[in-house]
Amino acid sequence: MLKNISILLSGIVLISACDDGKAPVHENALKPTVVTEQVTHDTDDPAIWINAADTLESLIIGTDKDTDGALYAFDLDGKIVNKVPGLKRPNNVDIAYGLLLNGVRTDVAVVTEREMNRIHVFSLPDLKAIDNGGIDVFTGETERDPMGVALYTRPADSAIFAIVGRKSGPLENYLWQYRLEDDGTGAVKGTLVRKFGKYSGKKEIEAIAVDNGLGYIYYSDETVGVRKYIADPDRQDNTELAHFGTTGFTSDHEGISIYPLSDSTGYILVSNQQNNTFMVYPREGQPVLLAEIPVSTIESDGSEVTAVPLGGKFPQGLFVAMSNGKVFHYYSWKDIAERIKP
Repeated sequence: MLKNISILLSGIVLISACDDGKAPVHENALKPTVVTEQVTHDTDDPAIWINAADTLESLIIGTDKDTDGALYAFDLDGKIVNKVPGLKRPNNVDIAYGLLLNGVRTDVAVVTEREMNRIHVFSLPDLKAIDNGGIDVFTGETERDPMGVALYTRPADSAIFAIVGRKSGPLENYLWQYRLEDDGTGAVKGTLVRKFGKYSGKKEIEAIAVDNGLGYIYYSDETVGVRKYIADPDRQDNTELAHFGTTGFTSDHEGISIYPLSDSTGYILVSNQQNNTFMVYPREGQPVLLAEIPVSTIESDGSEVTAVPLGGKFPQGLFVAMSNGKVFHYYSWKDIAERIKP
């Protein structure tokens, strides 16, 4: 296997350097199946909402990171179909299904609003605000500036939690975890239930992902590696389970996406941002590098993936990644899977 990995990695050939000094797209990079319409300012992070009634009506939810920012909804053809304007530097977004509000199960998108030190909760697919103006995070801290967010749905009772990261913070307890639930009026409230997570102090922690099935949280400690923790706060276990991806990255570790092959197997993809590639690790067992996949996205901050078939363009699922140029790129998982073969 190690021999095959080295062959794959050495097979990545760079084209000539970009005029702006940033890393070029690789000569053998995967081409996106769809490129979205442009947002106004600066794309940052996507999430995927699966429409259970009609998967072809599923949506990509993405942030436009600016003081006059917005949350966007795109269809599977990359067309903008909805927009929430007036957000103060919305950074990352994630999705959960079936939050109980007024006795009704509601799908939600949660976004960090960095300049307001809060998270916002919107119902899906209509993107209606359902949080009475937002939920303050990192209250009482001098370092707040929320950036990353990921949602964990506990299988035992369907409780939903938001794990929130920030621009800078302490070397211990960098992440805060909030339980999201009905405040008694049908709006969402957030209750702090846990502080955890190591931080190197090198740069920042933005990309966070949750493996609901196996119960793990992963986050990128930029320029250092990817850290792994137990997701359920009731386990009262803040032990770091793994720290991987410590070599092979040009600089920043960014977006994390988890593709399931079964209940317990699959892949973890991590953006090697300045190299315009994604590093692939096994979801199970030891996190040993399986492949490095060159893509056409430039300096990708955020990504997401689903294994749900989404029509003829995405028969084995869809991988979406932010790219410079105010867009998101959609890739067919089938094309990605062919590059992971050992």
